[in-house]
Amino acid sequence: MTSDLQFLEEWIPEKMDPGTVFVLENQAKLGHAQNPFVAVMSCPRCGTMGLITRRQLLAQETMICGGEGCSAEYRLEGENICYRSPQ
Repeated sequence: MTSDLQFLEEWIPEKMDPGTVFVLENQAKLGHAQNPFVAVMSCPRCGTMGLITRRQLLAQETMICGGEGCSAEYRLEGENICYRSPQ
């Protein structure tokens, strides 16, 4: 299952619908030097916001929602959100 990713041009938390990404300006200063946090993304299922790393944004690592009651697992492929298939 896939859905479309949305990008915000400016930081307006109220406009962070599920599956929205806002790319941060001072990326090198946040997180680990080898894989810093580069954006804020809202979970495509529940809308919980969280920081994502460069590898996650470039589809090299999956993400798991940190929201209470949501355990969505997904990865990005370009502008598509691909959910992990149930096993």
